[in-house]
Amino acid sequence: MVLVFSYSSKSYHTHKQIPPYYQLELQGLNNRITNELSDFSGSGYIEKQVNRFRRQWALQGVSVAVVKDEKLVYAQGFGSANEKEELVQPGNLFRVASVSKLLTAVAIMKLVEENKLKLDDTVFGPKGIIKDSIFNKVRDKRIYKITVRQLLAHSGGWSQRYGDPAFNSLTVAKKVGDEAPATIQSYYKFIASRRLSFYPGSRTSYSNMGYMLLGAVVATVSGEPYENFLQDNILIPNGITDMHLGNSYQKNKRENEVCYFETEGSLLVPEYTGSGKMVEKSNGGNPVELLGAAGGWICSAIELARLITYIDGEPGVKDILKPASILEMTDNTYAKGPLGWKTTFNNGNWIRTGSMAGTSAMIKRMDDGLTWIFISNTSSWKGSLLANDINSLMAKICHKVKDWPKQDLFNYYPIHTLPLARSN
Repeated sequence: MVLVFSYSSKSYHTHKQIPPYYQLELQGLNNRITNELSDFSGSGYIEKQVNRFRRQWALQGVSVAVVKDEKLVYAQGFGSANEKEELVQPGNLFRVASVSKLLTAVAIMKLVEENKLKLDDTVFGPKGIIKDSIFNKVRDKRIYKITVRQLLAHSGGWSQRYGDPAFNSLTVAKKVGDEAPATIQSYYKFIASRRLSFYPGSRTSYSNMGYMLLGAVVATVSGEPYENFLQDNILIPNGITDMHLGNSYQKNKRENEVCYFETEGSLLVPEYTGSGKMVEKSNGGNPVELLGAAGGWICSAIELARLITYIDGEPGVKDILKPASILEMTDNTYAKGPLGWKTTFNNGNWIRTGSMAGTSAMIKRMDDGLTWIFISNTSSWKGSLLANDINSLMAKICHKVKDWPKQDLFNYYPIHTLPLARSN
Protein backbone atom coordinates (compact mmCIF):
# COMPACT_ATOMS: atom_id res chain seq x y z
CA MET A 1 0.00 0.00 0.00
CA VAL A 2 1.29 3.49 -0.88
CA LEU A 3 -0.07 6.31 1.23
CA VAL A 4 -0.74 9.77 -0.12
CA PHE A 5 0.33 12.78 1.91
CA SER A 6 -1.52 16.05 1.43
CA TYR A 7 -0.26 19.26 2.93
CA SER A 8 -1.14 22.88 2.65
CA SER A 9 1.67 25.11 1.50
CA LYS A 10 2.51 27.95 -0.83
CA SER A 11 4.45 25.60 -3.04
CA TYR A 12 3.14 24.43 -6.36
CA HIS A 13 1.80 21.03 -5.52
CA THR A 14 -0.03 18.73 -3.14
CA HIS A 15 -0.82 15.03 -2.85
CA LYS A 16 2.72 13.71 -3.08
CA GLN A 17 3.59 10.15 -2.16
CA ILE A 18 5.61 9.04 0.83
CA PRO A 19 6.64 5.46 1.59
CA PRO A 20 4.25 3.18 3.50
CA TYR A 21 6.19 3.11 6.79
CA TYR A 22 3.16 3.50 9.06
CA GLN A 23 -0.16 5.24 8.74
CA LEU A 24 1.08 7.72 11.30
CA GLU A 25 3.85 8.82 8.98
CA LEU A 26 1.16 11.01 7.46
CA GLN A 27 1.34 13.17 10.57
CA GLY A 28 5.04 13.76 10.04
CA LEU A 29 7.98 13.48 12.39
CA ASN A 30 7.53 17.05 13.62
CA ASN A 31 4.09 16.22 15.00
CA ARG A 32 5.19 13.11 16.88
CA ILE A 33 8.26 14.18 18.86
CA THR A 34 7.94 16.28 22.04
CA ASN A 35 10.40 17.45 24.66
CA GLU A 36 9.55 14.96 27.38
CA LEU A 37 10.66 12.03 25.21
CA SER A 38 14.29 13.01 25.76
CA ASP A 39 14.35 12.94 29.56
CA PHE A 40 17.27 10.78 30.69
CA SER A 41 20.12 10.86 33.18
CA GLY A 42 22.06 13.45 31.19
CA SER A 43 19.13 15.79 30.51
CA GLY A 44 19.75 18.04 33.48
CA TYR A 45 23.36 18.64 32.52
CA ILE A 46 22.46 19.43 28.89
CA GLU A 47 19.68 21.78 29.98
CA LYS A 48 22.00 23.61 32.34
CA GLN A 49 24.69 24.07 29.69
CA VAL A 50 22.35 25.10 26.86
CA ASN A 51 20.44 27.58 29.01
CA ARG A 52 23.70 29.06 30.27
CA PHE A 53 24.76 29.43 26.64
CA ARG A 54 21.43 31.04 25.76
CA ARG A 55 21.84 33.61 28.51
CA GLN A 56 25.43 34.31 27.51
CA TRP A 57 24.53 35.05 23.89
CA ALA A 58 20.95 36.31 24.47
CA LEU A 59 19.41 33.54 22.37
CA GLN A 60 15.63 33.42 22.75
CA GLY A 61 15.06 29.85 21.58
CA VAL A 62 17.20 26.83 20.73
CA SER A 63 16.53 23.37 19.31
CA VAL A 64 19.07 20.57 19.72
CA ALA A 65 19.01 17.10 18.15
CA VAL A 66 21.57 14.34 18.66
CA VAL A 67 21.94 11.25 16.48
CA LYS A 68 24.02 8.28 17.61
CA ASP A 69 24.70 5.45 15.20
CA GLU A 70 21.99 6.87 12.93
CA LYS A 71 19.32 6.80 15.66
CA LEU A 72 17.70 9.97 16.96
CA VAL A 73 18.49 9.60 20.65
CA TYR A 74 17.85 13.15 21.86
CA ALA A 75 15.65 16.03 20.68
CA GLN A 76 14.96 18.99 22.93
CA GLY A 77 13.80 22.57 22.70
CA PHE A 78 14.90 25.34 25.04
CA GLY A 79 13.60 28.86 25.59
CA SER A 80 11.02 30.82 23.63
CA ALA A 81 9.67 29.95 20.22
CA ASN A 82 7.89 33.30 19.86
CA GLU A 83 6.81 36.50 21.59
CA LYS A 84 4.24 34.50 23.58
CA GLU A 85 7.22 32.70 25.15
CA GLU A 86 5.90 29.29 24.15
CA LEU A 87 8.54 26.65 24.78
CA VAL A 88 10.46 25.47 21.73
CA GLN A 89 9.50 21.93 20.73
CA PRO A 90 11.57 19.55 18.56
CA GLY A 91 9.06 19.93 15.73
CA ASN A 92 9.32 23.71 15.46
CA LEU A 93 10.55 25.01 12.11
CA PHE A 94 13.50 27.42 11.97
CA ARG A 95 15.19 29.33 9.19
CA VAL A 96 18.52 27.60 8.73
CA ALA A 97 20.28 30.12 6.46
CA SER A 98 23.33 28.59 4.72
CA VAL A 99 22.51 25.09 5.91
CA SER A 100 20.27 25.35 2.83
CA LYS A 101 23.40 24.92 0.70
CA LEU A 102 23.68 21.32 1.87
CA LEU A 103 20.19 20.58 0.50
CA THR A 104 21.12 22.22 -2.78
CA ALA A 105 24.26 20.11 -3.08
CA VAL A 106 22.24 16.95 -2.44
CA ALA A 107 19.83 17.99 -5.21
CA ILE A 108 22.69 18.54 -7.64
CA MET A 109 24.28 15.20 -6.80
CA LYS A 110 20.92 13.48 -7.28
CA LEU A 111 20.70 14.98 -10.77
CA VAL A 112 24.26 13.87 -11.48
CA GLU A 113 23.36 10.31 -10.46
CA GLU A 114 20.35 10.45 -12.78
CA ASN A 115 22.71 11.45 -15.63
CA LYS A 116 20.87 14.72 -16.10
CA LEU A 117 23.99 16.83 -15.63
CA LYS A 118 27.70 16.57 -14.86
CA LEU A 119 29.63 18.51 -12.25
CA ASP A 120 31.92 19.82 -14.97
CA ASP A 121 29.07 21.07 -17.17
CA THR A 122 29.27 24.80 -17.85
CA VAL A 123 26.41 26.84 -16.43
CA PHE A 124 25.91 30.04 -18.45
CA GLY A 125 25.51 30.91 -22.12
CA PRO A 126 24.43 29.22 -25.35
CA LYS A 127 26.49 26.10 -24.52
CA GLY A 128 25.66 26.11 -20.83
CA ILE A 129 22.77 24.85 -18.72
CA ILE A 130 21.16 28.29 -18.35
CA LYS A 131 20.75 29.54 -21.91
CA ASP A 132 18.94 32.78 -21.07
CA SER A 133 19.48 35.35 -23.80
CA ILE A 134 20.97 37.67 -21.16
CA PHE A 135 24.12 35.55 -21.43
CA ASN A 136 24.44 35.91 -25.20
CA LYS A 137 26.54 38.98 -24.50
CA VAL A 138 28.66 39.22 -21.35
CA ARG A 139 31.31 41.64 -20.19
CA ASP A 140 33.72 38.93 -19.04
CA LYS A 141 33.82 35.87 -21.29
CA ARG A 142 35.33 33.85 -18.44
CA ILE A 143 31.74 33.51 -17.19
CA TYR A 144 31.28 30.89 -19.92
CA LYS A 145 33.91 28.76 -18.16
CA ILE A 146 32.03 28.52 -14.83
CA THR A 147 30.97 24.95 -14.02
CA VAL A 148 28.43 23.43 -11.66
CA ARG A 149 31.23 22.12 -9.45
CA GLN A 150 32.76 25.59 -9.19
CA LEU A 151 29.48 27.10 -8.02
CA LEU A 152 29.18 24.33 -5.41
CA ALA A 153 32.76 24.88 -4.24
CA HIS A 154 32.57 28.71 -4.10
CA SER A 155 35.15 28.96 -6.86
CA GLY A 156 33.01 30.49 -9.60
CA GLY A 157 34.95 33.73 -9.78
CA TRP A 158 33.06 36.22 -7.61
CA SER A 159 34.34 37.76 -4.39
CA GLN A 160 32.70 39.79 -1.62
CA ARG A 161 35.21 42.62 -1.92
CA TYR A 162 32.38 45.10 -2.42
CA GLY A 163 29.83 43.29 -0.28
CA ASP A 164 27.66 40.21 -0.68
CA PRO A 165 25.34 40.64 -3.70
CA ALA A 166 22.88 38.09 -2.26
CA PHE A 167 22.17 40.37 0.69
CA ASN A 168 22.17 43.56 -1.36
CA SER A 169 19.32 42.83 -3.72
CA LEU A 170 18.18 46.47 -3.83
CA THR A 171 21.61 47.50 -5.08
CA VAL A 172 21.65 44.70 -7.65
CA ALA A 173 18.25 45.72 -9.00
CA LYS A 174 19.32 49.36 -9.23
CA LYS A 175 22.60 48.57 -11.00
CA VAL A 176 20.87 46.56 -13.72
CA GLY A 177 17.96 48.97 -14.13
CA ASP A 178 15.26 46.70 -12.65
CA GLU A 179 12.53 47.77 -10.28
CA ALA A 180 12.74 46.22 -6.83
CA PRO A 181 12.30 43.56 -5.68
CA ALA A 182 15.16 41.92 -7.54
CA THR A 183 14.57 38.58 -9.25
CA ILE A 184 16.91 35.82 -10.36
CA GLN A 185 16.81 37.52 -13.78
CA SER A 186 18.20 40.64 -12.11
CA TYR A 187 21.13 38.55 -10.92
CA TYR A 188 21.60 37.14 -14.42
CA LYS A 189 21.93 40.71 -15.70
CA PHE A 190 24.23 41.59 -12.82
CA ILE A 191 26.77 38.82 -13.42
CA ALA A 192 26.59 39.28 -17.20
CA SER A 193 27.51 42.96 -16.84
CA ARG A 194 30.37 42.56 -14.35
CA ARG A 195 33.90 41.27 -14.50
CA LEU A 196 34.84 38.26 -12.43
CA SER A 197 37.24 38.72 -9.53
CA PHE A 198 39.31 35.66 -10.46
CA TYR A 199 39.51 32.91 -13.05
CA PRO A 200 36.87 30.23 -12.30
CA GLY A 201 38.32 27.33 -10.36
CA SER A 202 41.58 29.07 -9.48
CA ARG A 203 40.64 29.92 -5.88
CA THR A 204 37.65 30.16 -3.54
CA SER A 205 35.58 33.01 -2.18
CA TYR A 206 32.36 32.30 -0.29
CA SER A 207 29.47 33.00 -2.63
CA ASN A 208 25.83 33.01 -1.62
CA MET A 209 25.01 34.29 -5.09
CA GLY A 210 26.62 31.21 -6.61
CA TYR A 211 24.22 28.98 -4.71
CA MET A 212 21.24 31.15 -5.65
CA LEU A 213 22.22 30.44 -9.25
CA LEU A 214 22.45 26.72 -8.47
CA GLY A 215 18.77 26.86 -7.58
CA ALA A 216 18.15 27.92 -11.17
CA VAL A 217 20.36 25.06 -12.37
CA VAL A 218 18.25 22.54 -10.45
CA ALA A 219 15.03 24.01 -11.83
CA THR A 220 16.32 24.11 -15.40
CA VAL A 221 17.70 20.58 -15.44
CA SER A 222 14.85 18.93 -13.53
CA GLY A 223 12.06 20.80 -15.27
CA GLU A 224 10.31 21.72 -12.03
CA PRO A 225 10.71 24.46 -9.42
CA TYR A 226 13.74 24.02 -7.18
CA GLU A 227 11.72 23.51 -3.97
CA ASN A 228 9.41 21.01 -5.63
CA PHE A 229 12.29 18.95 -6.97
CA LEU A 230 13.78 18.55 -3.51
CA GLN A 231 10.45 17.79 -1.86
CA ASP A 232 9.29 15.34 -4.53
CA ASN A 233 12.53 13.47 -5.13
CA ILE A 234 14.57 13.69 -1.94
CA LEU A 235 12.60 14.80 1.11
CA ILE A 236 9.05 13.42 1.00
CA PRO A 237 10.05 9.99 -0.38
CA ASN A 238 12.22 9.61 2.72
CA GLY A 239 9.60 10.67 5.25
CA ILE A 240 10.83 14.28 5.54
CA THR A 241 7.52 15.99 5.01
CA ASP A 242 7.88 19.40 6.65
CA MET A 243 10.83 21.18 5.01
CA HIS A 244 10.01 24.24 2.91
CA LEU A 245 11.39 27.43 1.53
CA GLY A 246 10.62 30.17 4.03
CA ASN A 247 9.03 33.59 3.75
CA SER A 248 10.61 37.01 4.16
CA TYR A 249 7.93 38.21 6.59
CA GLN A 250 7.15 36.80 10.00
CA LYS A 251 3.44 37.44 9.49
CA ASN A 252 3.55 34.76 6.78
CA LYS A 253 5.39 32.14 8.81
CA ARG A 254 4.07 28.60 9.06
CA GLU A 255 1.95 27.49 12.00
CA ASN A 256 4.78 25.55 13.66
CA GLU A 257 7.51 28.02 12.69
CA VAL A 258 9.29 30.07 15.34
CA CYS A 259 9.54 33.86 15.43
CA TYR A 260 12.95 35.45 14.83
CA PHE A 261 14.90 37.78 17.06
CA GLU A 262 17.92 39.98 16.47
CA THR A 263 20.50 41.36 18.84
CA GLU A 264 19.49 44.35 20.92
CA GLY A 265 20.18 47.58 19.08
CA SER A 266 20.18 46.05 15.60
CA LEU A 267 19.73 48.69 12.93
CA LEU A 268 16.73 48.81 10.64
CA VAL A 269 17.33 48.40 6.91
CA PRO A 270 15.38 49.33 3.76
CA GLU A 271 12.65 46.82 2.91
CA TYR A 272 13.83 44.50 0.14
CA THR A 273 10.74 45.28 -1.96
CA GLY A 274 11.93 48.83 -2.53
CA SER A 275 9.01 50.36 -0.63
CA GLY A 276 11.32 52.76 1.18
CA LYS A 277 10.20 51.52 4.58
CA MET A 278 12.79 50.75 7.22
CA VAL A 279 12.33 47.26 8.65
CA GLU A 280 14.13 44.59 10.64
CA LYS A 281 16.51 42.49 8.58
CA SER A 282 14.71 39.35 9.77
CA ASN A 283 11.29 40.72 8.88
CA GLY A 284 11.31 42.08 5.35
CA GLY A 285 14.92 43.18 5.15
CA ASN A 286 16.23 40.03 3.47
CA PRO A 287 14.60 38.37 0.42
CA VAL A 288 14.34 34.88 1.92
CA GLU A 289 12.50 33.43 -1.07
CA LEU A 290 15.11 34.77 -3.48
CA LEU A 291 17.95 33.47 -1.31
CA GLY A 292 16.30 30.08 -1.77
CA ALA A 293 18.99 27.54 -2.60
CA ALA A 294 21.61 29.61 -0.77
CA GLY A 295 19.77 30.32 2.45
CA GLY A 296 15.99 30.11 2.23
CA TRP A 297 15.03 26.77 3.79
CA ILE A 298 13.10 26.28 7.03
CA CYS A 299 13.09 22.98 8.88
CA SER A 300 13.17 21.37 12.30
CA ALA A 301 16.32 20.06 13.93
CA ILE A 302 14.87 16.54 13.89
CA GLU A 303 14.00 16.42 10.19
CA LEU A 304 17.38 17.92 9.43
CA ALA A 305 18.91 15.17 11.54
CA ARG A 306 16.97 12.59 9.55
CA LEU A 307 18.31 14.00 6.30
CA ILE A 308 21.88 13.76 7.55
CA THR A 309 21.45 10.04 8.24
CA TYR A 310 20.73 9.62 4.52
CA ILE A 311 23.93 11.34 3.37
CA ASP A 312 26.41 10.45 6.12
CA GLY A 313 28.12 7.50 4.47
CA GLU A 314 27.42 5.27 7.47
CA PRO A 315 26.35 1.65 6.83
CA GLY A 316 23.23 1.44 9.03
CA VAL A 317 20.66 3.55 7.19
CA LYS A 318 20.73 3.25 3.41
CA ASP A 319 21.94 6.54 1.96
CA ILE A 320 19.98 8.32 -0.75
CA LEU A 321 23.21 9.08 -2.62
CA LYS A 322 25.84 6.68 -3.87
CA PRO A 323 29.13 6.39 -1.94
CA ALA A 324 30.95 8.13 -4.80
CA SER A 325 28.60 11.12 -4.54
CA ILE A 326 29.08 11.40 -0.79
CA LEU A 327 32.83 11.19 -1.30
CA GLU A 328 32.60 13.94 -3.91
CA MET A 329 30.65 16.17 -1.53
CA THR A 330 33.13 15.72 1.31
CA ASP A 331 36.36 15.92 -0.73
CA ASN A 332 38.20 18.94 0.67
CA THR A 333 40.60 19.43 -2.23
CA TYR A 334 41.20 23.18 -2.48
CA ALA A 335 38.88 24.99 -4.92
CA LYS A 336 37.17 21.69 -5.81
CA GLY A 337 35.33 20.94 -2.58
CA PRO A 338 33.71 20.31 -0.26
CA LEU A 339 30.32 20.60 -1.95
CA GLY A 340 27.43 21.79 0.22
CA TRP A 341 29.30 21.17 3.47
CA LYS A 342 31.15 24.17 4.90
CA THR A 343 34.18 22.25 6.13
CA THR A 344 35.16 18.59 6.02
CA PHE A 345 38.12 16.91 7.66
CA ASN A 346 39.87 13.71 6.69
CA ASN A 347 39.10 12.27 10.13
CA GLY A 348 35.39 12.11 9.23
CA ASN A 349 34.19 15.30 10.91
CA TRP A 350 31.92 17.31 8.58
CA ILE A 351 30.46 20.73 9.42
CA ARG A 352 27.73 22.91 7.98
CA THR A 353 26.88 26.29 9.50
CA GLY A 354 24.24 28.91 8.80
CA SER A 355 23.88 32.49 9.95
CA MET A 356 21.65 35.42 9.05
CA ALA A 357 19.56 37.99 10.89
CA GLY A 358 17.39 36.04 13.35
CA THR A 359 19.13 32.70 12.77
CA SER A 360 22.13 30.74 14.02
CA ALA A 361 22.49 27.09 12.93
CA MET A 362 25.10 24.37 12.88
CA ILE A 363 25.41 20.68 11.98
CA LYS A 364 28.36 18.51 12.91
CA ARG A 365 28.76 14.92 11.80
CA MET A 366 31.58 13.24 13.73
CA ASP A 367 33.67 10.15 13.23
CA ASP A 368 32.49 8.48 16.46
CA GLY A 369 28.92 7.88 15.30
CA LEU A 370 27.53 11.11 16.76
CA THR A 371 25.86 13.86 14.77
CA TRP A 372 24.35 16.94 16.37
CA ILE A 373 22.21 19.82 15.17
CA PHE A 374 21.91 23.16 16.94
CA ILE A 375 19.49 25.83 15.70
CA SER A 376 18.49 29.14 17.29
CA ASN A 377 15.85 31.69 16.34
CA THR A 378 18.22 34.50 17.37
CA SER A 379 21.28 35.96 15.70
CA SER A 380 24.33 37.13 17.61
CA TRP A 381 26.56 40.16 17.22
CA LYS A 382 29.28 37.61 16.45
CA GLY A 383 27.43 36.59 13.30
CA SER A 384 28.86 33.47 11.68
CA LEU A 385 31.64 33.33 14.31
CA LEU A 386 29.09 32.17 16.88
CA ALA A 387 29.54 28.74 15.30
CA ASN A 388 32.87 28.42 17.12
CA ASP A 389 31.11 28.87 20.45
CA ILE A 390 28.30 26.48 19.48
CA ASN A 391 30.93 23.90 18.61
CA SER A 392 32.62 24.35 22.00
CA LEU A 393 29.29 24.01 23.81
CA MET A 394 28.34 20.81 22.01
CA ALA A 395 31.84 19.35 22.37
CA LYS A 396 31.56 19.87 26.13
CA ILE A 397 28.15 18.18 26.20
CA CYS A 398 29.25 15.24 24.03
CA HIS A 399 32.35 14.74 26.18
CA LYS A 400 30.33 14.73 29.41
CA VAL A 401 27.38 12.62 28.27
CA LYS A 402 28.71 9.13 27.64
CA ASP A 403 25.46 7.16 27.75
CA TRP A 404 22.81 8.50 25.40
CA PRO A 405 19.31 6.98 25.47
CA LYS A 406 18.90 3.69 23.60
CA GLN A 407 15.76 4.93 21.86
CA ASP A 408 15.34 5.89 18.21
CA LEU A 409 12.89 8.76 18.06
CA PHE A 410 12.85 8.58 14.26
CA ASN A 411 10.65 5.52 14.75
CA TYR A 412 8.62 6.76 17.72
CA TYR A 413 4.83 6.72 17.41
CA PRO A 414 2.53 7.71 20.31
CA ILE A 415 0.70 4.60 21.50
CA HIS A 416 -2.65 6.36 21.86
CA THR A 417 -2.64 7.24 18.16
CA LEU A 418 -1.72 3.86 16.78
CA PRO A 419 -4.45 2.47 14.51
CA LEU A 420 -6.80 0.03 16.18
CA ALA A 421 -6.49 -3.63 15.21
CA ARG A 422 -9.10 -4.58 12.67
CA SER A 423 -11.53 -7.29 13.88
CA ASN A 424 -12.97 -9.92 11.56
